[in-house]
Amino acid sequence: MPQKKLQLNADMGESFGPWVMGLDHEVMPYIDLANIACGFHASDPDVMRSTVRMAVEHGVKVGAHPAYPDLVGFGRRSLACSAAEIENLVLYQIGALAAICRAEGTELSYVKPHGALYNDKARSEEIFTAVAKAVVAFDPKLPLMTLAIRDTSRLRQLAEAQGITLLLEAFADRGYDENGHLLSRRLPGAVHHDPDTIIEQARRIAQGEALTASDGSDLILEADALCVHGDNAESVASVRRIREMLETL
Repeated sequence: MPQKKLQLNADMGESFGPWVMGLDHEVMPYIDLANIACGFHASDPDVMRSTVRMAVEHGVKVGAHPAYPDLVGFGRRSLACSAAEIENLVLYQIGALAAICRAEGTELSYVKPHGALYNDKARSEEIFTAVAKAVVAFDPKLPLMTLAIRDTSRLRQLAEAQGITLLLEAFADRGYDENGHLLSRRLPGAVHHDPDTIIEQARRIAQGEALTASDGSDLILEADALCVHGDNAESVASVRRIREMLETL
């Protein structure tokens, strides 16, 4: 049975100075939500502002994409931050992007942590709560995007305790373990590269059908949003095909 229509989102604005990452100009027209890096794992003020401007031009909602302070590791390494430090670094990044949004005549629509912070938040109640507190401190009406794992009941309870809304997210191009957590990128099968495999996984998520977890079990994910990546020409083609597929459901 089909789920509600998924919102497509992509990580954007991850270039830094002269170093360019992603094909943002090609991906932006096909997505609903842009997760824009806030300077801690990627991006800089110039990139942040140009990416927000591009989102506004295409009618795409802007989300803050905060991370651990780890430019060298692209935010994919867990850092030994206290809960208070996590709350403050997330609040700092939300505020920076919100200022740029205001300058471009728009506003933040949600918050989606990046990389290791995103994955740590899905596994640690302390880290989830720290991130949620940062969102509440800035604007309790902002939804928090988090991983749509097999059993989201505890995440929902934690969000309710902080008075915030969750946006549950699934991935078209990532492998999952038996609990619905993303496989480590160091493991085989963690990232799908075949376009047909990516499209089929997107269709299954959109239709509420089971995926196959790494242990061979069926995995059904209840999602509001679907993350796609567009860092090469093949990925951009997949984004277009996913958009076309979702429009037919």
